[in-house]
Amino acid sequence: MKERDLKRHWNTIYQRKSSAELSWYQETPKASLDFIEQFDLNKTARIIDVGGGDSLFVDHLLERGFSNISVLDISEKAIERAQQRLGKLAMQVDWILADATEFQPRVQYDFWHDRAAFHFLTREEDIDCYLNIINRGVHPEGYLIVGTFSDRGPDKCSGLEIKKYSENMLSKKLNPNFSKIKCIHEDHTTPTQTVQNFIYCSFQKK
Repeated sequence: MKERDLKRHWNTIYQRKSSAELSWYQETPKASLDFIEQFDLNKTARIIDVGGGDSLFVDHLLERGFSNISVLDISEKAIERAQQRLGKLAMQVDWILADATEFQPRVQYDFWHDRAAFHFLTREEDIDCYLNIINRGVHPEGYLIVGTFSDRGPDKCSGLEIKKYSENMLSKKLNPNFSKIKCIHEDHTTPTQTVQNFIYCSFQKK
């Protein structure tokens, strides 16, 4: 799907559904926050949430006192909704409207977070392009979190084909530039009470 079609697709979804109706909605993104605590990041650490949309992850980061946060998404409707929800706090966040495969990082990040964005890349050229962007965008010894549908997860999401991953598959994709720290599985229950199995893997830039 071309970029303009992807933008239209995601904008339509965010126009038609409230946040709590979206299949990936989490009031508390526990797995992601646990990784933040594990790495004991400085409050001024550069953090980017790729495909963040109107996720509440940024809210929790702000509540914890982090002051150097970026949120990237292809949908302006998602970003607008997150900004409206946060009100004045939105001014403390760097909002980036971009396709993740075309993103040109201006800085290197200490913590790169991707929950439920990577698995939408199904073409090998797009996957390789995004991984190269991550490699350029993560600071040496910085951390990367990738959360995708596991090999026990669904085949589609939001009407789009996805690519499922095992721990071994994710590790191979990130070699040789990142060292795996650990992987966990999480059963995510959607608003329609469907259970989706995710795998989260953490890595450190070599």
